[in-house]
Amino acid sequence: MTVGADTQITDLTVNDHACLTFGDAEELLDLTAAFVRDGLSAGLKVLWLNDTPARQALPELGQRGVDTRAAVASGQLVTASCEGSVLSGQAFTPDAALGWLQGQIAACQRAGFGGLRVAVDMSWALRPVSGVERLPEFEEQAAAALTGTSVSLLCQYDRERFDPVTLAQVAACHDHSVAAATYHADAVLRVCRQYTPPGVRLAGEIDFRAEETLAAALTEAIRIDGDITVNMTALTFIDAACIRMLINAARGLPPPRRMLVRCPPAVARMCSLMGGDEALDMTVVTADGG
Repeated sequence: MTVGADTQITDLTVNDHACLTFGDAEELLDLTAAFVRDGLSAGLKVLWLNDTPARQALPELGQRGVDTRAAVASGQLVTASCEGSVLSGQAFTPDAALGWLQGQIAACQRAGFGGLRVAVDMSWALRPVSGVERLPEFEEQAAAALTGTSVSLLCQYDRERFDPVTLAQVAACHDHSVAAATYHADAVLRVCRQYTPPGVRLAGEIDFRAEETLAAALTEAIRIDGDITVNMTALTFIDAACIRMLINAARGLPPPRRMLVRCPPAVARMCSLMGGDEALDMTVVTADGG
């Protein structure tokens, strides 16, 4: 198994300043949901900065098992735009961004929360923002500001869009590097752990040549208590051997555990033809929820 990070998202704790790298929107949402979920369950205040309106961001978390309604109502969970927080008028200065962070820390303490978790989608730095070249300076200052606090900061970078030099510079400013545990990744297929809800995520094309990889991913998922989700919404091809493995894994789950398979309609039809509908421990739904 290949894991391109020194820390898993579920291992983060207080004072951690972590650099998360992700490959697509689904992976970002999965890892963010785990970070948010664990923070809420620990009684911490959680902030998520991104460029997605709250009316879209919150349902995405909800679909991944995060109970957002009560947390938002109580002020424990806040989603906001990067503009007006780490950015001001599409301009970036480390001092202003750090001042915003320190203000959030103080407000969290006044509200009586046990600590603060902040996740920041750094995709704003891919735009022509004034002062973006000072991003490593901010990361260094943020690391110092977290010392001795009950605050963790998760900086989220798209590894497909940020250049390697920038990624290397900012990674060096963090205490931890975080990414999804990855079992296989190449130009054709990506198999990685899914954190919320727990399971496995497949993207691209998979056939009998990756049976060993799929078996390893499923075996690890089975070790975790509870139901298993196999997320294949980004899969374009799967052969009969791999579908058979999924069905057999579902049938082998001890009651009342179940396997939920989310996939495109064509893959759902293949599962049905091979007996997936008859496996009482497997539920197959299409990507649109059908």
